[in-house]
Amino acid sequence: MSNIPLPQLLAPNPPGPGIKRSRNAVRRAVTLVALNALIIAHIIQWKISGRTVSPVEPSEAMYTLERGLVNAGFIFLVLAMFSVLVAGRFVCGWGCHIVALQDWCGWIMKKLGVRPRQFRTRLLGWAPLLLALYMFVWPTVEREAVVPLMQSWWPAGLVYLGDAVPRRPDQLINATLTDDFWKTFAGIWVAIPFLLVIGFASVYFLGAKGFCAYGCPYGGFFGVLDKLSVGRIVVDHDRCQGCGHCTAACTSNVRVHEEIREFGMVVSPGCMKDMDCVSVCPNEALSFRFAKPSILKGKPRDKAPRRVYDCSLAEELFVAVVFAAVFYATRGAYGMIPMLFAVGLAGCGAFLAWKAWRVLRDRDVRLHSFQLKRAGGIRPSGWALIAVVLLATPVVADAFLVKAIRTAGDFDDRRVAVPGHIVFQGHFNMVQEEHRAAARRGIERYELAKRLSFGLGAMHTAGVDGRLAWLRLTLGQVDAASAILTKIAQDHPDDERRILEAALVLRMQERYEEAMSLYRGALTAHPEFGEVRRELAGMLIVLGRDAEAETVYRDGVERTPDDTALRSALGLYLVSRGRSGEAIPQLRRVVETQPESASAHNDLAVALFELGSTDRAVETMERACELDQRDPHYPGVLAQMLDRLGRAEDARRWWDEATRREAALAAPRQP
Repeated sequence: MSNIPLPQLLAPNPPGPGIKRSRNAVRRAVTLVALNALIIAHIIQWKISGRTVSPVEPSEAMYTLERGLVNAGFIFLVLAMFSVLVAGRFVCGWGCHIVALQDWCGWIMKKLGVRPRQFRTRLLGWAPLLLALYMFVWPTVEREAVVPLMQSWWPAGLVYLGDAVPRRPDQLINATLTDDFWKTFAGIWVAIPFLLVIGFASVYFLGAKGFCAYGCPYGGFFGVLDKLSVGRIVVDHDRCQGCGHCTAACTSNVRVHEEIREFGMVVSPGCMKDMDCVSVCPNEALSFRFAKPSILKGKPRDKAPRRVYDCSLAEELFVAVVFAAVFYATRGAYGMIPMLFAVGLAGCGAFLAWKAWRVLRDRDVRLHSFQLKRAGGIRPSGWALIAVVLLATPVVADAFLVKAIRTAGDFDDRRVAVPGHIVFQGHFNMVQEEHRAAARRGIERYELAKRLSFGLGAMHTAGVDGRLAWLRLTLGQVDAASAILTKIAQDHPDDERRILEAALVLRMQERYEEAMSLYRGALTAHPEFGEVRRELAGMLIVLGRDAEAETVYRDGVERTPDDTALRSALGLYLVSRGRSGEAIPQLRRVVETQPESASAHNDLAVALFELGSTDRAVETMERACELDQRDPHYPGVLAQMLDRLGRAEDARRWWDEATRREAALAAPRQP
């Protein structure tokens, strides 16, 4: 046995006497640096060309399962899971940018004299698997089992499932290439704190690869598959002297020397195959080869390695509750904090709360080089830790409470199933009393959430004002709703949707000049706001100011020539004024830009027909029917054209097709 003290042996990769440096550590570092260089090159290529391979990020697989979009992230996740099933978790140790970040942060800390120690807890170890099931399994279970059962037994409870229950994809769609690479990623102001939390903070508080152990959902699946893997690190007992160098070198927090002694191989699903243990073994007793899966490891030779945990059972429950509370309180704040960021915050928050409790309870407490408490006396660093926890507690509690109230308000909001056209046409007497009651409850809860929010809590009231305006509209409180929406539009002059909503309510009040002023102000700052421009032109047409409307259309087409919706609107306006000859160049340009658009072909066909180019119009309309084989509108329009041309038999055939499509749309569709 080595004479290295046991605490030093069990520290992650210490430069202890007699322990040689791992050659694999250098190789792995080079590999991970190259991986990050490829990620940077991927982004640069997208910036230059405008189109690239979709993000190679496992979370993208959710879009495959929910929408049928087969992207690079889904393909990578499938291949990674297969590789783990065969060879173990090499993809984690050698091919993960988050592992690279944690290793880099750990390396910097060691250079500064800080040696992170793993926070050993039972319950938090289940978090990755639960997150994985939530991300990749629950949507399918919800769609295929939960929703049908609730539709049969408790339809009113569907509001508790959220705004959009995923539907079964009609078909698989190739989405391996994308024009908007960054669409599903957070902005820079979220990305930087996220990297700091899952890097430095997670490593400092939770240990080397702390985020992998307690926050990575992909690791949740990989850990299960690793138990079935035939790729294992095994030992030659004749060469092994039990020196413990393997455990000292392991950065995956695996007690290698105990597992190989009892089972002849590493059996922990947390082993990420860094291969440092193999490299540092002085007798070359360890090797990687195919062997029986760890699930078939059998009985230990002597006694099973006993895992030592930092928490008692009561503390485990305390840590789990704090973890869940922080996760719930921070996830989705401002609509920006993603799930994995919230997991990192939850893990660090749970550790700090536990350590503060230990400072109050125990006689001696340390946190790395800081002596928090000694001989019953709390040191300044201990008081600082307690102060941080005490200051954070009311902030997190407020966020938790506000989010819970906001969520209850959202449930009431979803119960207000009132069609928009009823409200925006002023038919408030058609709103049923049960919907009015739900609207009143929603308003009360939203207002309460706003009154109680401060600090983090305010993050969960973002967007509440817009919902308040809608609920007040359903109750006929048009003036109050208008005041809210106008204020929102003023506070968000760059948000086209907000401006459209505010102007729409002003039009309900017949405050046309104010609505047009809002439209024009928005277009002055953002001439690219195509929908605002179309609404302004449409409003001018209704008011009989055709010349102004046409000017608005043509100015927009000149400023934003690629806005096909605006160009199409101009073309249809010209057709409606009997100027089909002027309309056709505009509509033909739309078809050239969107050759797979059925609606574009429909608009061009109508203009051609009105101009007298009937054969060309019929041909173009047939193309529209071919491009969209579900919408009954297109065969209906084609049937009318043929009927006007006296081709009764052809018209009847397309009327039958329109009827068939209407019946197909009316048929119940499985969720």
